[in-house]
Amino acid sequence: MEDLFDFSKFSEMITLYAPKVVGALLTLFIGLWLANWLTRQIRRIMLKRGIDESVLPFIASIISVGLKVMVLLSVAGMFGIETTSFIAIFSALAFAVGLALQGSLSHFASGVLILVFKPYKVGDLVTINGITGHVEEIQVFNTLLLTLDNRRVIIPNSVVTSGVITNNTSPGKIRVDMTFGVSYGDDIDKTRQIIQDVADGCPHILKDIPVDIFVSEHGASSVNFAVRPWCKSEQYWDVYFYMHEHLKKAFDKGGISIPFPQMDVHLDK
Repeated sequence: MEDLFDFSKFSEMITLYAPKVVGALLTLFIGLWLANWLTRQIRRIMLKRGIDESVLPFIASIISVGLKVMVLLSVAGMFGIETTSFIAIFSALAFAVGLALQGSLSHFASGVLILVFKPYKVGDLVTINGITGHVEEIQVFNTLLLTLDNRRVIIPNSVVTSGVITNNTSPGKIRVDMTFGVSYGDDIDKTRQIIQDVADGCPHILKDIPVDIFVSEHGASSVNFAVRPWCKSEQYWDVYFYMHEHLKKAFDKGGISIPFPQMDVHLDK
């Protein structure tokens, strides 16, 4: 009876495929180890660059999955498996996912740009898309602003990067532009001195920069003074509200009137 198991063919198969199997296993284990090592190194580099920790796990996972897929495709190719079909399928899937999530991917890419180039950071007072507030959090897809009236506004990151960003905190100090109107009958020099005295009494105004006080306009019913003190960026509203309240009190005390729109009517007999 013929032997059911041909040892010669078995040994031939072992001789033929054993090096490929060993090479594929070595490639698999070493490739996966290198993928994890590279992921850790890239993560350390991103940490040193100051990229926000909230986005690091997401980027690291994408890099890790991409490297491991490349390792698996390499192992499959060593066994003689045609990998072009797999690459075509992965490409089609990636294209379909990209089309379905193009809005979210745009927000994500913009979030990465914000975290890398840092036009603002958490705590800064910014104006984005016409909305002013303090940056509460920079997320992967959105930026959270806390407005001055304590409302939380969620702005997509693609809207942030496609518009104008005004960072009121970044320079460290800011000018507060205000306009105050007085009656045409009031003395200009006296008014200017009262404004200067109130500005000198404000604890938030920087004393090393002169306060600009000048007549800016002859209005319909008032002479308008432009007042421009400087302060630290985070104290902008403190100066703004202080000046408006204390100037009204000082004008009342000094006999300076604040006009309002009015009309003189003359009657002829």
